[in-house]
Amino acid sequence: MIRVVLVDDHAVVRMGFRMLLQAEGAGIEVVGEAADGEALLKGLAEWRADVIVMDLSMPGLGGLETLRRLRAKDSTPPVLVLSAHEDTAHPRRALNAGALGYLSKRSAPETLPEAVRAVAAGRRYLDAQTAQNLALSQLDGAASPFDALSEREFEVFVRLARGRSVAEIAEALSLSPSTVGTHLYNIKQKLAASNQAELTLLALRWGVIEA
Repeated sequence: MIRVVLVDDHAVVRMGFRMLLQAEGAGIEVVGEAADGEALLKGLAEWRADVIVMDLSMPGLGGLETLRRLRAKDSTPPVLVLSAHEDTAHPRRALNAGALGYLSKRSAPETLPEAVRAVAAGRRYLDAQTAQNLALSQLDGAASPFDALSEREFEVFVRLARGRSVAEIAEALSLSPSTVGTHLYNIKQKLAASNQAELTLLALRWGVIEA
């Protein structure tokens, strides 16, 4: 049996994915659940998982920051990101941050068990639409403006685009407000934005967040 931990801040979503994964004959067992990255990091040693299936957009410690912290640890299980984001910036960031697979929630009902088995075997997995989007973006040479941002800056940018304040972001990411303020300054410089509203419009235009 492949031992899986589900990480998503919506209990109903976790229940649905648990049912998908534990269907008869799937050979998968859900051994733990977490509502955010902090809970995952606390329970990981106890669960002894083979695969982590994790959302990116969560309150508190988000998916990208959780991936960064997992990468800093020794012998962590591979991560399959399961996300509603269907832009190219999020899968590229997630894979660069250490995820072995990326699956859109739209594709999950048909392919989630297959994706978990692939990641458990050490193989990279992308759903067909995400793989096509990434390939086309490379062929078209349509570089994302967010490629200039560091991993930390991108994490801060997404939260800013969602309307979070500097103080809220600092608390969620365990940073000082002055550090977040520095990130905000750098983000605005790199993206040629003058204020937070322009960052939100840019994120909407490129599909990083939804209206």
